[in-house]
Order: sequence, then structure tokens, then C-alpha cells
Amino acid sequence: MLSRITIRQLRHPGPFLLAAVVALLISGSAAADPDRWRYAWPNTDFTKHSVDFRSIRSGGPPRDGIPPIDDPAFVPVSGASELVPEEPLISLNIAGDARAYPLRVLMWHEIVNDTVGGVPVAVTYCPLCNAAIVFDRRLDDRVLDFGTTGNLRNSDLVMYDRQTESWWQQYTGDAIVGDLTGQTLTLLASRLTSWGRFRTAHPEGRVLVPNDPRSRHYGVNPYVGYDTRPAPFLYDGELPEGIAPLERVVAVGDRAWSFEHLRAMRTVDAGEFVISWEPGQASAVDANMVALGRDVGNITVRSKGSPPEDVPHHVTFAFVFHAFQPGAEIVLGEPFERGEGDDI
Repeated sequence: MLSRITIRQLRHPGPFLLAAVVALLISGSAAADPDRWRYAWPNTDFTKHSVDFRSIRSGGPPRDGIPPIDDPAFVPVSGASELVPEEPLISLNIAGDARAYPLRVLMWHEIVNDTVGGVPVAVTYCPLCNAAIVFDRRLDDRVLDFGTTGNLRNSDLVMYDRQTESWWQQYTGDAIVGDLTGQTLTLLASRLTSWGRFRTAHPEGRVLVPNDPRSRHYGVNPYVGYDTRPAPFLYDGELPEGIAPLERVVAVGDRAWSFEHLRAMRTVDAGEFVISWEPGQASAVDANMVALGRDVGNITVRSKGSPPEDVPHHVTFAFVFHAFQPGAEIVLGEPFERGEGDDI
């Protein structure tokens, strides 16, 4: 596992890297132990859970060691001078309130508790799964806000809500431990897209910026070369067949399509919706700087209605889709035939 850590990174470690080294040393052998967890989680009801505790492991940082953003700051599109056109971000538009959440910021915080278009939302990003997902924070008659537990399941972020201290799986939006076990957050339509595309589509939009630009190495990618590894990090589950575990897929419901296939086809008619691929988005977990990653392209998933609307979906790695939906299909199709200078 230590092969993912380059000599340069060891000489110039960031907070995530140090946490990853610690996690490699301790989390693989440390058994899941609710009695041990109770010291940090005295208000979590560990008698209620929907998953095997042994599937949950430490990611290295402690509770909120990766601090969520609770008071997000924004600038207008014209003020986001540090971003380059290919830079990846989460685009969210609710009732005409369009906001961009650059992965250069989310890489270091993973959760933003925000309100967009009057809707309380949790904007989340798990770098190890490349899962950029937005949830409605309303559940029944309460509004939840979220933090990071420091734990992973299937290499995916395990969140918690501050109201009940229940634990939530980021990829699925399911409560897996605590009082709210069995509840599911509503997935909202968003896009993992490039800055250039957001700027063109939403010239009056707003862009998330760090509250304190000096507090983190914003723009730096602590996971250099991660998405070209032969295997994922902090994951020991079954891998999908016929596809590299860290190849990107777009998942809608119980079906996923590989980026290789989508790049070859450009447009796929999936029945009730259409999936499109276009170039121009950098991988956030490739180069040492988020903005300099190789081009992996932009995905849109649109309904066939009139007018067409964005369909909620996941852009993630093949191993993640397989881990959470092991019997579901990944459409591989014909691989893209690369020419000179092509990336994915």
C-alpha cells in the first residue's frame, strides 16, 4: 500500500498524507470496536446499525479531523481568478441559485453544509471514491448538518449528523449506525464539471472560496497518481471484472457506464435519459495540482422530457459502484481507441 506515496510526498507531507500513513499502520489491524468508538462518540447509539462493524475502518484522521465547512464563503464568477478552465468542481443549481464548489477546496474539507435556492444541502466529496454527491439535509421535520467521522467503509467517507450523531454512508446517503439507521437522504441533481463549463453556463453564479486561504494547501492534490493505481487505497473488498477498479463510471440507479465506453460513443441513449461525454475536465486525483490532472472529460445525464432536466447520478470509480451494488451491471461496450496525446 505504501507504493502510492511518492518520495517527494514523504519529504513534503500534508495533513492527509500523514493521516494516510498512520491509517496504513493501524487501521488494517485494528478491529472494529464500538466500545472503543464510544469514547469519541458517547451520543451515538451503537446498538442500532445496518452494516457489519468490521466493514468500517479508520481513515486516519479523528472526528472532524477533516473539517467540514459550515459557513461557506462565495465570490462571483468574475472573482474566481485562481481557477483554470479545466478545473473540476461540483455545479449545483436550485431555483436559479447556481453555485460552484471547486474540488481544490472540497479535497480538504469533504463536506459543505449550505443552503441553495432555499434548500438546505450537504455538498460532499470523497477523494478516495471520486464521489461528488449533493444531498438535501432535510429529513422529516428536522434539518441535519454533517461532519466527518474519520472512518471509511468500502474506502468511502462515513459522515455523521450533529443532531443525533448517527453515521451516514456518503456514497448511498444511508444512515448505517445510530438512531437514524435505515433512513436515507434525498440525492439532488448536480454535476461534476469543469470551471470553464460552469462559467459559461452560469455567468451570474457564485463560487466557493476558502474561509482562510492559508489554512490548507488549496489547489494541491494529496493523492498524486491515485486514479491510475492498479488497486484502490484502504479497500480490501471484491473488485469488478472486466474493468480497471479505478476507471471512472457514471451510475444511475442499478446500472453504470464506463467512461471508456462513453468517450468512444460520446452520447448514449439509456431509455429514459441520455448520457453525454465531452472533453475538458481535469482529474482531481492525478497530478500534484488539482488543475493539472489529465483530461477525463465531462458527463451530463439529462432526461428526455421537455425541457430536459438533469438526472441525479454518481460519477465514481468502478470498484465503488461494485462494492455498493455488487450485482449491478457496468456497461463496458467498445473501448475508446486512443490517438496520440489522448488521455482518460
